[in-house]
Amino acid sequence: MTRLWPPALLCLAVAACGGKSAPTYETHKVDRGRIAPKVTATGTVSATVTVQVGSQVSGRVAALYADFNSAVDAGATIARIDPQLFEAALEQARANHMAAQGNLARSQVQAADADRQFQRAKSLADRQLVAQADLDTARATAEAAKAQIDVSRGNLAQAKAALHQAEVNLTYTTIASPISGTVISRNVDVGQTVAASLSAPTLFVIAEDLRKMQVDTAVAEADVGKLQPGMDATFVVDAFPGERFRGKVRQIRNAPTTVQNVVTYDAVIDVENPELKLRPGMTANVTFIWAERNDVIRVPNAALRFKPSAEALKKSQKGDAPPAPEEGKRPRGPKGASDEKTVYLLKNVDELSPATVKIGVTDGTVTEVLSGLSEGDLVITESNDPSAPKPQRGSGGPPGGGMRRMF
Repeated sequence: MTRLWPPALLCLAVAACGGKSAPTYETHKVDRGRIAPKVTATGTVSATVTVQVGSQVSGRVAALYADFNSAVDAGATIARIDPQLFEAALEQARANHMAAQGNLARSQVQAADADRQFQRAKSLADRQLVAQADLDTARATAEAAKAQIDVSRGNLAQAKAALHQAEVNLTYTTIASPISGTVISRNVDVGQTVAASLSAPTLFVIAEDLRKMQVDTAVAEADVGKLQPGMDATFVVDAFPGERFRGKVRQIRNAPTTVQNVVTYDAVIDVENPELKLRPGMTANVTFIWAERNDVIRVPNAALRFKPSAEALKKSQKGDAPPAPEEGKRPRGPKGASDEKTVYLLKNVDELSPATVKIGVTDGTVTEVLSGLSEGDLVITESNDPSAPKPQRGSGGPPGGGMRRMF
């Protein structure tokens, strides 16, 4: 920042009465330039598509066909669980299935025989050659034999389902890659036993394409409203501190994350990684430029915060000098219009002239001036007057203007 000190300000002017030293002021020349308000956040680099490959059956790892950084194709075998127990279970299921088929055939034969016995008894009963009790017994036996067929069919269906389950479990001992990509993590070794009773254990983590990465950033709730999908973003990683990577915001997720009462939202950034410099898990320091103004009149935020004492303002006003607008009585534009502030220009050694300015965006250090100032004006940023009001923390810019900075 350029500080201009008129020669007279270097001397202490003695007031006409009271014998007190007149206050001195620091000034800044209003200039033109670029303002680029930024939002910063930290994030983690990861592959755009990452799949955890697990085992749906428990057993001992018999073989591994992929390792860290291995390139795999979709459907390729990457591991095998010892299949001996599952082969034995399959053989048992097949035997049970065959037995159930035999029981069904026997039930059908018995039902046919019982039906013939009933028909014979019915013919004899029509000629009153057998007792009614014998006929009822033959009828009940035939009906029971038919019901047994349904029972046998049910047992056969159960055996068939058990056989199918045993076949599926055996196929699960061969673990294939669901996608084509690169193995970024292997969590088991040959001979290790995995248990899938509660949840599927993760054997491998596979990234689909490391040339397309994404950064998941934690953006504070106060800043998330400034971001939009499609916005450009830049970031650096510790591995390449001198290189700035560029990406584009894909989405801003609505799910909040709260850590120690701090609410953040995940802004996902798509990044091209043709040279494979970015690796999953890297920490990224991300910068979003949410607004950009070029060749605009700028004023330091310290000038927007500065308020002179009432005595200094009264002494400085001569003739038709306009009085400073009272707080809360400044004219306001329609809803959504730019904010208005009062700055003080130094005309002579001790002559202060208030000016109402319309302000635009701020980067936390300087603020865009839409009207009320001209390039080259000297605005006051600080005074040694002990009776002047102290600037309030966070004042001096439009809402969300950024951190406070003293000049």
